[in-house]
Parts: sequence; C-alpha cells; structure tokens
Amino acid sequence: MFSLKWIVLAIAVVMYLLVIFFQDKKLWFTSIAAGLVIVLGMIFPRGVFDIPEDILASVSSLPAHFYAFTHSLFDIINWNVLLIYLGSMVIASLFIYSKVPARIADTIISRSKSTGFAIVAILAMTGIISIFVENVATVLVMAPIALALCKKLKLNPTYFMIGLAVMSNLEGTATLVGDPPSMIFASYAGYTFNDFFIHGGRLSVFFIVQTGMLAGCLFFYFFFAKNSKDKITVDREPVVSWFPLVLLLVMIFGLACISFVHTTFSYTSGLFVFILGVIGVLWYYYYQKKSKDEVKTLIKELDWETIFFLIGIFIVIGAIQETGLLDDFARFLARMTGGSRFAGFVIILVVSIIISGFVDNVPYIIAMLPGAGGMATAMNIHPELYMFALLIGSCLGGNLTPFGASANIVSVGILKKEGYNVDFGGWLKVGVPFTLITTTAAALLLWLLWA
Repeated sequence: MFSLKWIVLAIAVVMYLLVIFFQDKKLWFTSIAAGLVIVLGMIFPRGVFDIPEDILASVSSLPAHFYAFTHSLFDIINWNVLLIYLGSMVIASLFIYSKVPARIADTIISRSKSTGFAIVAILAMTGIISIFVENVATVLVMAPIALALCKKLKLNPTYFMIGLAVMSNLEGTATLVGDPPSMIFASYAGYTFNDFFIHGGRLSVFFIVQTGMLAGCLFFYFFFAKNSKDKITVDREPVVSWFPLVLLLVMIFGLACISFVHTTFSYTSGLFVFILGVIGVLWYYYYQKKSKDEVKTLIKELDWETIFFLIGIFIVIGAIQETGLLDDFARFLARMTGGSRFAGFVIILVVSIIISGFVDNVPYIIAMLPGAGGMATAMNIHPELYMFALLIGSCLGGNLTPFGASANIVSVGILKKEGYNVDFGGWLKVGVPFTLITTTAAALLLWLLWA
C-alpha cells in the first residue's frame, strides 16, 4: 500500500509538470496518466482503489480486478458535472448565435450618460453573463461589442479587452454552472445550485464573489474615467431568436428547483441540462433550418478537450484520494500553520492566486479541494472557510497573467488579430491591481461570514 501510494503520486506529479510545460499536449498526458492508474489499480486492486471487503474476499480475484476498472470509470469520474458542462456549452453557443447579448449591450450603451460609464456597464454585463455562461464563450459574445465601441471612440481596445477577460473569470466562480472549477467544487462538497447562494443559513459563494465584482467595477470606473466622453448612439443588433435566452433561463431556474429535490439518483442535474442542450440542437436544425454540416460544426466546436481533460484528471486525483495521500497532505498543512486558522486561510488564498496565475486552475483545484477540506476538518473549523478561499483564490488568480486562464488567451488572440499586441507587462498593468483588489474584497467578506 505504501509503495503504491507513492507510485500514484509520482504519476500525478509527472502529469502535472508535463501539462504545465506542454499545454498544447495536456490531453495526451492526462489520458496516459489515467490509463496507467487504471491498469495499476487492476493489477493491485487492494493498493490503489477503495475496494469493498466482500469483493476482496471473493474466491476469484477477477471481481476485484473488474471492480477496479468499473469503479474508476463510473464512480470516480463525475458524469453529472460533465453532463452539466456539455449541455451548458451548447446553450452558450446558441446564446451567442442569437445575438441577444449584443442587443442588451447596445441598449446599455445608448442609455449610459457617458462612454466611461458605458464601458464599465459593459464590463459588468460581461460578468453577469459569465455567471451562467462559460468564460471563453462570454468573451466571444462581448468582444465584437467592445471592439466596435472602441473604433467609434478611437480608443485602443487593449485594456477594454483585458477587462472582458478578467471580469468573466471573476463572475464565472459565482454559480454552479459558471465555470468548471465551480462544478468541481460542487461535486466535491455536495453543493446544489441553491447552496451557492445560501448554505447552512449563511451567505455563500455568490455573494462573496459579488463583493469582488463591486470592487472590480470601481477599479475600472477610475481606470477608464480619463477616457470618458459624452454619450454616443449605436445601431442596434438585430436579434436572431429569443429561444436560446429561454433555454438559458429554464436551465437556471430548473437547476434551482432541482436543488430542492432529494433523490438517490445522482445524475438529475446533469441529465436535465444535457436534455436542454439536445433540445437546443434540434431547434437549431429544424427551426433555424440549418444543414447537417452546420449542426456538426456547432457540436464539433464545443470544448471537447476540456471534457476529456477532466475525465483524466478525475481518475488520477480520485486514485490519489483513495490511497490516503490527500489526508496526509491536509495534516501536513495543518501542522505548518501551527493551528492558526488565519495563517491557513492566508496560505491557501495566496498560494492559490500565485499558482493559478501560471497553471490551469482545473487540475489545481481538483487536487487541492480534499486537502483544503481535510485541513479545515483537522483544525475543527468550517470546511467552507478554506474551500471557498481555494475556489476564489484559484479562479481570481487566473486574472494575474495573460496565460492564467483560457479567457485571457482568447482575449489576447482577438487583440492580435486586430493588430494590437499585449506583452506580459501590459497585462500586469490591469491584471495585478484587479486581482489584488477583487480578491481582497471577496476574502474579507468570506472571513467575516465563515471564520
């Protein structure tokens, strides 16, 4: 058991290092690592996975080997989270196609008293959309609006586009469907959609993030105040259809209602969102009269890489958890803080910000959630204090650098196509103060509510 524990850890460490240095090949590395863990578990079922005693006591060793295989595929992988992600990606793509976000943004611009206020309002709207739509999709929705506004004002769009990325990353943390890290957190902590608003009689993640949102809007208001001009008029984008907005609203309210339903069936939320996605695809094909090739393109352009990447990560981290390594790490962190809850809080928050500024936050948060929760339990405090710190630090920390989050990379790519190059220092001019201000604001409320 001891030696196998460290073999599993070695596989995970090598996988993470390769993912960090070779981002374009990350799917290969996680898939190979997951395959190695499954094979190791099948050869040594007692040492890798938590196999029930009745199966281990079987006369034949085959049931134990077979269990290790099925356990890794059906128990460790969280298919409910993957179904939610897949369905919400389809709805987000159709929401972009509908041009409803563009119409809303045009309305904001036409009703704003100045261009500086309009810029901040559009950034706030970006955050609001990102609460329910994946971050990259949100940036793609809002980028044309930001670029068009900057052309009319003859402004350099660089900092506006950076603002779109960091605001989408910020608000993507607020709900269960906003971003993969939130879904992963919900999976581990057993949170429903409603728990992101109120949990245990206390304000939860959503309201903590909104504190950061308000601080971020104030930051951008003063940042863009020097570019504020008189009110301008814009031509309104024609809406293709309101149906994707209906799907989005049904998804939000449906997930809220499902949160109140207590059932042993663990895929209710996932199947609900997935079915809505299927309905959306059928609507796109039949009612929008799209060709089969156009439907295939819609499906093909979904973020399949992240889906399969998460599958590999789920398996590797599941094996690490079942070998007891994460419990060992939680005890180590608890000893390192000397029993101080504030020291533990600051360490988790700061380390999460720094690491997520350079490393994909999905594998990081999957690896660290059990450690943060276990550390809090070992110190006899609310697990939410440390788990929320981990979630907020890892998601907001992605705003620190131009490659800290996928939305950042997309934003830089769009600017490059427009003829504007963003260097590392240029990003830091916005990324560092924005990250420090929003994280500090959110962390203060988190400490007051849960410490």
